[in-house]
Amino acid sequence: MMDFRTKGKVVVTCKDKFAPFLKRELLELGYKPLLTGNTHVELEGTLLDCIVLNLHLRTASHVLFEIRSFYLHHADDIYRRIKAIPWEEYITENTYFSVISSVDHPSVNNPLFVNVRIKDAIADRFRERTGVRPDSGSELRGAVFQMFWKDTRASLYFNTSGETLAKHGYRKIPGKAPMLEALASSVIMATEWDMYSPFVNPMCGSGTLAIEAAMMATNRFPGSLREYFAFQHILGYEEEFLERQRRKMEDKVTKKPNLKIIASDISTQAILFARENAMLAGVEDLIDFQVCDFEETEFPENADGVVIFNPEYGERLGEEGDLADTYKRMGDFMKQRCAGYTGYIFTGNPSLGKRVGLRASRKIEFYNGTIDCRLMKFELYKGKSNA
Repeated sequence: MMDFRTKGKVVVTCKDKFAPFLKRELLELGYKPLLTGNTHVELEGTLLDCIVLNLHLRTASHVLFEIRSFYLHHADDIYRRIKAIPWEEYITENTYFSVISSVDHPSVNNPLFVNVRIKDAIADRFRERTGVRPDSGSELRGAVFQMFWKDTRASLYFNTSGETLAKHGYRKIPGKAPMLEALASSVIMATEWDMYSPFVNPMCGSGTLAIEAAMMATNRFPGSLREYFAFQHILGYEEEFLERQRRKMEDKVTKKPNLKIIASDISTQAILFARENAMLAGVEDLIDFQVCDFEETEFPENADGVVIFNPEYGERLGEEGDLADTYKRMGDFMKQRCAGYTGYIFTGNPSLGKRVGLRASRKIEFYNGTIDCRLMKFELYKGKSNA
């Protein structure tokens, strides 16, 4: 049985370019990051800390707790090294488990081979000791073990999350080309929005940016929307600790009666989807949804808020020309109606970004899947030209 109070190495993974925002979240939760890479942050913590992190993190993908790290010379050695680990102390013989691996070694040309060898070693150890071979597969619905192997160093972890944390659980209706929830959280953090001034999201689509803004502003955490995590299948798991953490999250929710979050879209269906998603997230009453062209969006003018667009990028042939006018209109809208705000456009198309007609004071790099994107920042000064 695992001692959930013993400290060990914790690795929190994330999508590329999210790490600075993940590090900020960890610091705000009171943790001390020891190392920050492109797609992960390392720290010291317990399995109880992993429970807290799974419940609270917005920008993370998975929370990993190291089982052990060891020298691994060749793929032929995997079975022996893994079988020697006391798996009966970690899960029961009736626990469904999955294996994920990331391998960079010349003896392996298919990482699935590594997964199979690990699964066989775990299952054979149980069969020899208990007479029962546990069920395993690719579904992340039970215990999850994850291995990283590069050169001669291999590290094996509990993946305490299971299904990715990057999806926050409320978006049952994704809409057209939705923005991943963890990406939306990272983008909002990059805007430095103060969570009190107006947040305006024209062309909102399925509402992810507005919903994440409402959750962040009122201290609602994504883990409150999720029922199951992989750590619940590790021997030694304390259900009462999880329930206490859930109650603490409920107590953290704050009310901001003057909060102004506006989300508009020309599509009635998009707004219906966005409302449904917001309702599932518990923030429908915090967002002013409007069906209109973005130029007709009603919002507090001459305020010191944030206005943010996530338009289409024109990925298919012929679309870029059609979108050029839309990008120009976005620039005109910000210049003419958004004085005092800080404007942002998130796009994966640099040539369309130039059609905005405003000078970006900063371009922050992100990836939306495999698309290299930029969050373009525009200072929209009161009483001055923004050209």
